[in-house]
Amino acid sequence: MGYSVMTNLDMSVFGGYISNMPNIKISSKVDETAWEELKQLANESHQNISGVLTDAIRDYVRKRRVRPAVMQHLEDSIRDNEELGNLLAK
Repeated sequence: MGYSVMTNLDMSVFGGYISNMPNIKISSKVDETAWEELKQLANESHQNISGVLTDAIRDYVRKRRVRPAVMQHLEDSIRDNEELGNLLAK
C-alpha cells in the first residue's frame, strides 16, 4: 500500500479548523503490533500515517492537559462541600 507524499503543509482538519502549520519529521521506536494497528487504522479511515499520528498526538496532549484542570475542579468541589460530605457520611 502506498502512502501520500508529505507536503510542507498539514491540511488535515482538526478541532474544526484547517492547520497550515509546517510539518516536521520525527523518528521513534514503537511496538510492532501497535505499528501494524496504526497502519490498519490509517487504511480503514482513508488517511495517511502522518495524519493518524498527528491526530493521535493532538488527542494525547489534549487529554493530558485537561486532566489537571478536572482534578483541580474536583478538589475545589470536595473542599467547598466538605460539610455536606460529612453529613452524608453519618
